[in-house]
Amino acid sequence: MEWSIQEIARSAGTTNRALRHYSEVGLLEPSRVGSNGYRYYDQDGLLRLQRILLLRELGLSLPAIAEVLDGQRDTAAALRTHLMLLEQERQRIGRQIESVKITLRKTEKGEKLMIEEALDGFDHTQYEQEVVQRWGRDAYEKGDRWSSSLSKEEKNRFQQRQSDIASDYGTAHAAGRSPDSDEVAAITRRHYEWIVAGWQGKHPTAEQFAGLGQMYVDDPRFTANYDKHGEGTAAFIRDAMKVYAERKLSDQRG
Repeated sequence: MEWSIQEIARSAGTTNRALRHYSEVGLLEPSRVGSNGYRYYDQDGLLRLQRILLLRELGLSLPAIAEVLDGQRDTAAALRTHLMLLEQERQRIGRQIESVKITLRKTEKGEKLMIEEALDGFDHTQYEQEVVQRWGRDAYEKGDRWSSSLSKEEKNRFQQRQSDIASDYGTAHAAGRSPDSDEVAAITRRHYEWIVAGWQGKHPTAEQFAGLGQMYVDDPRFTANYDKHGEGTAAFIRDAMKVYAERKLSDQRG
């Protein structure tokens, strides 16, 4: 079974031009091109387009989407990952909507607002299961205790450090700097020190630091966050972290 480019574009709410562009950049090839020059897509193409559109909804750039798709050959596994991310996002947004509704209602009535009501859906604990799976229960609990011990001002300063670092990466990338340049190495050193602070003084090994960089590309949420500072910034950061790990951390052991 196959569909014409017009049928696919209409059903997806996109344009023929967008689908042709996906083909030009090697992201989505038609299953065949008819003698009339029309492009046709089979079921595999339809599934790939769905994955592309899902990743676009998560804020990924086209180069980042290409990297994700190249690394996810198992279509069913990829779809399960996308479904999980979408469900998590739906739950988070649902909690935020309820939080804002409660805040609005109590504000209009002059009622006292509870902190749990005002901030529900905005906390970091949504990542608990993922952190436990990646680094263990002790890592999550230690990080949670540290985060909870910070004042609002301290949390804001810590988050601002990360935002400044990401912005500087984006500026360097836009300026055409190489990931192995001295300028980028200085930014990456600040990034490493920020991670050490977040790990409460524990220094990531070369493998761990490079692995974090790879995660920024593999995980659509991280990619979307960093690519806000310029398309391709997440991949640029990954490369810079890999270079830094090889040059500065290669003698460290876990």
